[in-house]
Amino acid sequence: MKDTTEREPIIEFRDFGFQYNAQAEPTLKGIDLQIRKGEKVLIAGPSGCGKSTLAHCINGLIPFAYRGTITGSVTVRGRETQDLSIFALSRTVGTVLQDSDGQFIGLTVAEDIAFALENDCVQEPELHDRVLRAAGAVGIDSHLLNAPDQLSGGQKQRVAMAGVMVDDVEVFLFDEPLANLDPATGKSAMELIDEIHDRTGAAVIIIEHRLEDVLHRSMDRIVLMNEGRIIADTDPDTLLSGELLRSHGIREPLYVTALKYAGVRVTPELKPSSIRSLRLGPEEKQKVLDWYRRTPPSPAPPPRPVLLKAEDVTFSYDGRRETLSHISLEIFRGESLAIVGTNGAGKSTFSKVVCGFEKPQSGTLCFTGLDWPSLSLKERADHVGYVMQNPNQMISKPMIFDEVAMGLRNRNVPEEEIRPRVEQALKTCGLWPFRNWPVSALSFGQKKRVTIASILVLEPEIIILDEPTAGQDYRHYTEIMEFLRELNARGVTVVMITHDMHLMLEYADRSVVFSQGRVIADDSSAAILTDPDLVRRASLKETSLYGLALLCGIDEPKEFVRRFIDFEREAYRS
Repeated sequence: MKDTTEREPIIEFRDFGFQYNAQAEPTLKGIDLQIRKGEKVLIAGPSGCGKSTLAHCINGLIPFAYRGTITGSVTVRGRETQDLSIFALSRTVGTVLQDSDGQFIGLTVAEDIAFALENDCVQEPELHDRVLRAAGAVGIDSHLLNAPDQLSGGQKQRVAMAGVMVDDVEVFLFDEPLANLDPATGKSAMELIDEIHDRTGAAVIIIEHRLEDVLHRSMDRIVLMNEGRIIADTDPDTLLSGELLRSHGIREPLYVTALKYAGVRVTPELKPSSIRSLRLGPEEKQKVLDWYRRTPPSPAPPPRPVLLKAEDVTFSYDGRRETLSHISLEIFRGESLAIVGTNGAGKSTFSKVVCGFEKPQSGTLCFTGLDWPSLSLKERADHVGYVMQNPNQMISKPMIFDEVAMGLRNRNVPEEEIRPRVEQALKTCGLWPFRNWPVSALSFGQKKRVTIASILVLEPEIIILDEPTAGQDYRHYTEIMEFLRELNARGVTVVMITHDMHLMLEYADRSVVFSQGRVIADDSSAAILTDPDLVRRASLKETSLYGLALLCGIDEPKEFVRRFIDFEREAYRS
């Protein structure tokens, strides 16, 4: 990490506060924060803590797009943001949004990257040269003629990065850059952000829930927020050594939790910010080994009956390239199943085929006791509920309560039954305080919870969730997943399409791995995430518990991971 303390702040908040016109209380209160050129800063905190509002104050969306009352001062390059235009701020601060689709302007990658230059009336051939340099810097130069909708999630993010790099900005602001990426692509994204930082010398600000994934590359500081205030502003090693993260709804790295379970005193001297930098002495390693030996394995779960069976299912969108190729798998009643793999591997497509949104070219789907192929979409929806990855593609009502109630009303459920069921779903998904709000007032993560609630309220036999925890802080993540676990206990089958390796480990009884339209593994999550070859083939990410087990000389890493997960489940329930 570079010493930037002697540099002048490029961004500075002084006793800053902000209250949206539509809100009764300030969202930000008493913010004092400095960010210098060349720093890498992670801003973390639970949903609704003010992270996104703080970002909007940096890039000019506040006060120019979102209106409200400002107190105190926020400056960029020494000038009050209120005295600048959003255009002028964009010359200094380049923003990469969580939803890359919402950032595209051009019909092709090249046009999108060139947009800012065209607005500045940059002439050819300089425009072409700068577009090529920016595209090359992020590794997207071979896709310049592609339309944005032809790209994967990781490729779209690279285009968004190039679009802000082309203007030589001094601050890169990333809003949840890992939310829609598979683990391997997320790892590459952090490496790319690190390369851009080294090449440009710009300040990098990252807003993200996935702390362990962000720390794949070093950060200078972590700013922890809660309830509109800064709770901590310190280096990663210091923050990870305390309890502030867990107490404020942020998941600490799994290896840190495992060290604490083993009785190891985690201190900054252990360098806990990364499994690669972790310095464990013989005493700490022995404590981890002793914990492993005295923690008994859980018994194997009882066998469950097959609920849904796919045999030799093949599907193609264009009739030429197979998106699904000879898929055969069984889904059992009451199990919790994770479907994992790289972006574009066929995970979401398989779910659409199950629900009837798409029809396979060949193969069969059998749902126990039903003539599944003959059922209409509505009839299938009585048995299988599907929560899409992008909540904006599901929501159709302006008010939250009405959105969650819509499915029940379409089924002519009496209103006196609808209200308690909707209220329970809203409470389960952490939406009760917003029950009378319009959907438009919610964040992306909150909208995601609305769509989950709208399916949970229908009580289907199988619920399929596409990235259920994207954009969720640890507290809401845990509330939703624990509720899904309760559904499991009552016999409801839960299928999760996910890039979240912690969710896969802790909440899935079994994981199925997709790669290039095929099933390449069907095993326990612990077995999959401790298999380096499989992890590489499927663009997953080895769990850091695997690295800790190897570091401590444990000869059965898979069993160590399994015992950790079982232990943590019991610790949470107690």
